[in-house]
Amino acid sequence: MAQPEQVPGTRQRELLSEESFSLLKVYAYYRITLATVFSAMFLTHLAPNILGKENPGLFSYTIGIYTVITFITLIRLYSSRFTPSHQHMFLVCLVDITAMTLLMHSSGGISSGLGLLLFITISASSIILPKQIATLTAALATIAVIAESIFNLMYATASMQSIMTAGLLGILLFSTSQLFLYLTKRMREAAEEAELQTLRRQHLQQLNELIVQRMRTGIIVLAPNGAIRLINESAARLLEIPLTMEQNSEFDFSFAEIPSLYECLQNWRGNPRARISPIKIRDTGPELQLSFAGLEDDKNADIIVFVEDTRDVAQQAQQLKLASLGHLTASIAHEVRNPLGAISHAAQLLAESDTIDKHDHRLTEIIQNHSLRVNQIIENVLQLSRRKNPAPETLNLKLFLNKFVSNYLQAHSESLNISIDVEPADITITADPSQLEQVLNNLSDNGLYFSQKKTGEATLLLKGYIDHSLDTPCLDIIDDGPGIPNNDIAKVFEPFFTTSPKGTGLGLYLARELCEANQARLDYHFSEQRKSCFQISFAHPDKALKTA
Repeated sequence: MAQPEQVPGTRQRELLSEESFSLLKVYAYYRITLATVFSAMFLTHLAPNILGKENPGLFSYTIGIYTVITFITLIRLYSSRFTPSHQHMFLVCLVDITAMTLLMHSSGGISSGLGLLLFITISASSIILPKQIATLTAALATIAVIAESIFNLMYATASMQSIMTAGLLGILLFSTSQLFLYLTKRMREAAEEAELQTLRRQHLQQLNELIVQRMRTGIIVLAPNGAIRLINESAARLLEIPLTMEQNSEFDFSFAEIPSLYECLQNWRGNPRARISPIKIRDTGPELQLSFAGLEDDKNADIIVFVEDTRDVAQQAQQLKLASLGHLTASIAHEVRNPLGAISHAAQLLAESDTIDKHDHRLTEIIQNHSLRVNQIIENVLQLSRRKNPAPETLNLKLFLNKFVSNYLQAHSESLNISIDVEPADITITADPSQLEQVLNNLSDNGLYFSQKKTGEATLLLKGYIDHSLDTPCLDIIDDGPGIPNNDIAKVFEPFFTTSPKGTGLGLYLARELCEANQARLDYHFSEQRKSCFQISFAHPDKALKTA
């Protein structure tokens, strides 16, 4: 039950806590039971020598009024408009002390034993009320008992022994009050500490769950049979596993449903120390590295699986590779470009000579063409070594493509047809804009060239969308060319591989290197319409690393 709210006009009252309110209800039931039992015993004369033996009229009026008050109090406790406070509880105790004193007096005083019922009232007040008010309640009860004994001594046949008994009862009432105050304080401190510990554990649990869910590394906990017990967002995204499940139940999914995952699990079980080879869930998806570890030494224990996107490792390797390439290309620039320049210059001078025939003139053209080709290879390699670390920015894909196409068309005088299709329009990506523009320049040049070669018209489609299986943005560069033969697809991104006599074989290799440096992936496949398509899969905007 929720703690009652304060109503206007009760700001100065200290309302009872939820636990105290519940105890007050229990005490209200006790009062009704006590009043009902005393009324029944008095009316049926079950204890005529005790109940009301000295003054039956006083006992009858007291128990009647007390019964009515207890029923009214219980009814008010269940009223939605009633908000009990410490003052209400003190008033209840005061009524009980008065009633018990009058009942005791009408039944022969302290010797009737009815004064012992005050222990329950004092105990309840010590549990529910603050220390000062509870002590005041015990003091009033003691004063009432002693006053009743003095009254009997003065106006009735009571002896001095009743005064001693009343004093002893008062001492016991005070002792009971202090004992219950101490016990209540200790129990409340223990309850508060337990509640604080519970809140801390809940906070830590929520924090751990948040950390696990937001980790870039995928984490999965498997049952011995391969069923998934726990999976975070990264693992579900990388492995294309749905994150839906019923509350307090296991995922309705098993590693056995994906052959490549189940094969990795079986390989680890066969040799836990062997390194698992990277896998791909699909051809155009990221390359994933799986690592397994048993949570216990028992064979039937759960298994924890770490899923990592190798693009992060590839980016680090890329930096090391560029550093090594820088030293290599510096040597190439000095050792190759100077002799190459001399050869090209000599061929030009030889071509200008009047003494060579047309056949020798053709040979000088071949020398110059191949010199230019070698020089272009050196330029591309130098471009790799000179490239700075990416400076990623959050970009709106559609706006970026519109600006790129506008600049690209201004730089080319020929008739080009480049279409843009981005759905939804608010797709955002994280990449270095200058490096991404360099990649698109290379892919657009290739696509437009091969489209015109096949159809006579230079056409290209830039299609942006969200890959819902991975929840990542993608960009397809689709052309109408003949496409890359299936035998060459696996080698198309290798350095110096080319099928064109005029190509250097470094364009696509450089494009993929730039994509990996930006935590994106460049793949080639045929679209649903069987058109040639280069696909750039960007990292998730919220999980991409920010590079300084």
